[in-house]
Amino acid sequence: MTIRTPSAIIVMGVSGAGKSSIGEMLSRRLDCDFVEGDRLHPAANVEKMAKGIPLTDEDRWPWLDLVGQELADAVSAGKTLVLSCSALKRVYRERLRKAAGGRLYFVFLKGSPQLLEVRMGERTGHFMPLSLLHSQLATLETPEGEEGVVTVDIDATLDEIVAAAESGLRELAL
Repeated sequence: MTIRTPSAIIVMGVSGAGKSSIGEMLSRRLDCDFVEGDRLHPAANVEKMAKGIPLTDEDRWPWLDLVGQELADAVSAGKTLVLSCSALKRVYRERLRKAAGGRLYFVFLKGSPQLLEVRMGERTGHFMPLSLLHSQLATLETPEGEEGVVTVDIDATLDEIVAAAESGLRELAL
């Protein structure tokens, strides 16, 4: 897929939705860089989540500013970037849109709580415990209907999910 102008793309959703795997595959298909948003979390946030303590808005603001800076840097350098970020609330997404100068698209990975629980239970080596999934689901303000959002059901193979994301982005005239 050829991208006409530099764009920032956030692969978003709750923990276990596959943001990292989908983001990496999508960035390869789009021939652009990928940034794992979790790696931008301050150590205090990672420690808190690892203990099963949900993050507050106050915990998230500095992290979202780092995410926003990654987006802004890429767009100002004339590059396309795919970044994984939960972006659970509309106010977070608006903050990120502003940071990216408005040139931001979201791929919302949507799945049932049951499927998400299964996927979280299968992964290893991640700091986010299964116990925080329900907190994230309660915090999630669905982006469906917002401008620049592609919603993809995750009850499919990785290849099918990435193909659906790519097709949806194409329809948004990336």
